[in-house]
This record gives sequence, C-alpha cells and structure tokens, in this order.
Amino acid sequence: MIDLTTPDERAFLIGLDDPDDERWPVERSLAELAALAETAGATVVGQASQRRPKADPVWYFGKGRAAELLDEKAESDFNVLIVDDELAPNQQRSLEKLLDCKVLDRSALIIDIFARHAKTKEGRLQVELAALEYHLPRLTRLWTHLSRTGGGIGTRGPGESQLETDRRLIRDKIKKVKADLTEVEKHRAIAARKRDRNDVASVALVGYTNAGKSTVLNALADANLYAADMLFATLDPTSRQVSLPNGQQAVITDTVGFINKLPHDLVDAFRATLEEVMRADLLLEIVDAA
Repeated sequence: MIDLTTPDERAFLIGLDDPDDERWPVERSLAELAALAETAGATVVGQASQRRPKADPVWYFGKGRAAELLDEKAESDFNVLIVDDELAPNQQRSLEKLLDCKVLDRSALIIDIFARHAKTKEGRLQVELAALEYHLPRLTRLWTHLSRTGGGIGTRGPGESQLETDRRLIRDKIKKVKADLTEVEKHRAIAARKRDRNDVASVALVGYTNAGKSTVLNALADANLYAADMLFATLDPTSRQVSLPNGQQAVITDTVGFINKLPHDLVDAFRATLEEVMRADLLLEIVDAA
C-alpha cells in the first residue's frame, strides 16, 4: 500500500478545469480528491488547477504551469503531489523528476484506500487484481523511481530481462487472482439464488460514498456496522435480514458507495455491489443520512 500515514505526508493537489464539462466543476472534483487524500492519511496543504480541455501528454499541466509548481512546493513545502486524473507513466516520471517528490494519481489513491478497507476474501482479491493491472504498465517507472530515490547496492534498475520476468510474474498472478475470483463469485451466485427461492424481498441501499448508507442500515436492522465520516469506510456489500411492518421478511444490503472518476481497473471491485443492485426488488437511495 501507499504509505500516507506518517505525519509528514503533506499533499498538494492539482486538477484540470475542462471548459467543455460543466457537470463536474474542478472545485468539486478537487474537494473530493482532498477527502480521498485525508482518508488515506495525508494532510492537504494546497491545490491548483489549469483550464484546459485535456492533459498535456508529458506534464499533465502545460509545461509553464507545471514549472510553477516548484514555487508552490517552496511555499507550502509539500512532499507528495496528487493528481486528479490517472497519469500515463511518462507523465508521472516527468513530474517526479521536476518536483523531486512522490507523485500519485487518483487511481493509485483509490486503490490504496480500497486495499485498507477490503475485509472479505472477494474484496481483497478484487483490490489485488486492480493493483496488479494498474502497476503492470508502470514497472519501468517503479524500477527507475527506486533507483533514483534509493541508490546503492540492491536498488539499481534491472536489465530488460528482469523487467520481462517481472511482467510475466505479474501476468501469472493476474491469471490466478481472476481464477480465484471466479470461484468466489460462483458461491455468491448460489447464495443469491437461495434467497430468491425463499421469496425474501431484497432492498439495496445505494448512493455516494460517505452519504450514510451504513448508518441507515444500522438504524433499520439494529445492526452494528462500522460507520465513519470518511470515503469508502464500507467496501464490501453487507446484508441484514429485517421484519417489515406487514410481517414479511426482507434483506437490506449496504453497498459500497460510488465516486466520480472511478479508475477503470477498479470497476471490477464494484461488481459485487452492481450485482446486488441489479438483483434487488427495491433501491433506496441515500443522499445524506446526517
């Protein structure tokens, strides 16, 4: 996992203000990114944006605006830059070289939070799969970063043959994790069919992450689920059986919340939630339980 738990992790956030996208303003997106960073344990010390329709292929920001981040670093003394989009490996390399600090993108941050909060076997497997698929095209950058920041014996970058070996090992691991996930999903499907045969109504709580879905389920089912004022406090779908006023039994499921710019590699991590939602007889949207 990414280590954002030490007190000196001071994060500076950057994002693009797309003039063609009025549905999700950059201020709102950066506020969400700040909440993600704080959930991961970082202290946010500043932010910046640039109005442009798409990222620069090398610097994310334009080259001149990216260079101005050196002034921001001198002023706020940040030691980690968090970018509000997924970076290409070369963009990440360019920013790390320019700023001489850790550079994370939104995808890496969300994967880290998922890894911290996954409790079930399926949840852990899904997060592991997302992390492997995210890091596979970034192996060269990871070795280069290790060599640059560590140096000395045991940290020099590997030859091409070592990189190919690492890629093969990761691909083999991805194949195994996918096979393990298939088995877990079969068991979940069997449990769902059993509920259907018993004619038990199903209700899925849906909504944005941190809207209060776990709090609502605790109240409805007299449960004791973990609920916290942070993003993705709940990752794995959790179900509780309740008695309705008419005496009928129902199963209420607390699903993982949704978030803007969900990384492609993490879509599978939401599969359990999406299937619970599709099977439900009723969707109860939680906007703000507070």
